[in-house]
Amino acid sequence: MSLRLTSRAEARVLEYLQRRGSGVGLRVGVTETGCSGYSYVLDYADEVGRDDVVMRQNDLNIVVARESLPLLEGTEVDFIQKDLNEQFVFTNPNATGECGCGESFTV
Repeated sequence: MSLRLTSRAEARVLEYLQRRGSGVGLRVGVTETGCSGYSYVLDYADEVGRDDVVMRQNDLNIVVARESLPLLEGTEVDFIQKDLNEQFVFTNPNATGECGCGESFTV
């Protein structure tokens, strides 16, 4: 499985985890929703479940539910900050389309 965060995204997640003071890493997943079918989900990983896969990137654990792996294979997560706006941006080679608002994707 290859899912990676850019150095900017990794630094931001580590900063969030440090401020929070707890958690085993970052949980990355997808949920069925939106106009195109799937939406990305980022959250704190407070534990690792039986059906989770843990990938290590430098000092960060990335936790992904096994069922989400095929949809996230090869995805890169970046962090963009412009003026007062900031967001995590996903580049997913498996996505064949995105909705107009950019909130969901199709495979």
